[in-house]
Amino acid sequence: MKIFNLLLAVIFLLFAAVQLNDSPDDIMFWVVVYAGVGIISAFAAFNKYNMWAILLGLAVVVFEMFRKFPTFAIWISDGMPSIVGEMQASSPYVELAREYLGLCLCLAVLIFQYVRFAKLRRQEAPFVE
Repeated sequence: MKIFNLLLAVIFLLFAAVQLNDSPDDIMFWVVVYAGVGIISAFAAFNKYNMWAILLGLAVVVFEMFRKFPTFAIWISDGMPSIVGEMQASSPYVELAREYLGLCLCLAVLIFQYVRFAKLRRQEAPFVE
């Protein structure tokens, strides 16, 4: 699990680095979100978990997913045209669909880290009647 968490950490920190060339209004949010998931994964590699950081990350990601869902739904209703053909978004929903899928990745990793944290915590202090 250590190698998997370190791999997640590297991937998400690289995602954060790639965001540095994004539009100025998006840079801060995406760098913080991706770097946060990367840092949480890096600490998880050494069984160091911060429940509050994970829960804060989950709250931010879920909130953004709710905000972006209407545009994501438009992309789906349009037949899910390709969003990977070129870096420049050719229609308004391409960028938001990409962002929504990035949030889905973050959500999956944060849920994974929370479940691992809960499992380790249960093993350390099992419920005693």
